[in-house]
Amino acid sequence: MTTETSATTTPARRPSRSPRVVVLDYGSGNLRSAERALQRVGADVEVTADRQAALEADGLVVPGVGAFAACAAGLRSVQGERLVEQRLAGGRPVLGICVGMQVMFERGVEFGEEAEGAGQWPGTVEKLHADVLPHMGWNTVSAPADSVLFAGTDPETRYYFVHSFGVRRWEQEAPEHFAPARVTWAHHGEDFVAAVENGPLSATQFHPEKSGDAGAHLLTNWLGVLR
Repeated sequence: MTTETSATTTPARRPSRSPRVVVLDYGSGNLRSAERALQRVGADVEVTADRQAALEADGLVVPGVGAFAACAAGLRSVQGERLVEQRLAGGRPVLGICVGMQVMFERGVEFGEEAEGAGQWPGTVEKLHADVLPHMGWNTVSAPADSVLFAGTDPETRYYFVHSFGVRRWEQEAPEHFAPARVTWAHHGEDFVAAVENGPLSATQFHPEKSGDAGAHLLTNWLGVLR
């Protein structure tokens, strides 16, 4: 695969120790690609469905490719929704990738089939309104100024997307006394949610593990919030 040059300005700093990260194996996602990308930026990575390992890790990555309904069913098969809920309740970071981001929303509608997601965020994953689908290739994003994931990146930095469905509207209202979620947008035919940072739960629609140096920078930024 040919990668496009990504303009990253300030190198992200790696944590002083190797954080322990579990890539959740629930039968979906680019598990080994995610493992290699995280190892590249200094994480101690385990790919597993083991519940205790996932609970105890510094960070949990939920990957995902394919159909929303299949990924949601796979996540439920390993009690992944409950696992995510337990980690978030304890302030333990979770990162969703691609369909691993989508299943964090309430529901997905694909080809007339509706499926229930993990429900961490309100909203629906649905088909994008675009002349060309899937949205495949490199694209810029519009991140909020206070983003942690995109800290130190140039606005022209590009990330690798491959999807036909996405979240077209952000529906969560900021709860009183809490900071609102940081929502990053991208455009393909219309605006859609490209990433979310909401307390310990973060997610990207694009694939950081396929995004070269730009993706490595983002993963390093995420590792920096682990404890």
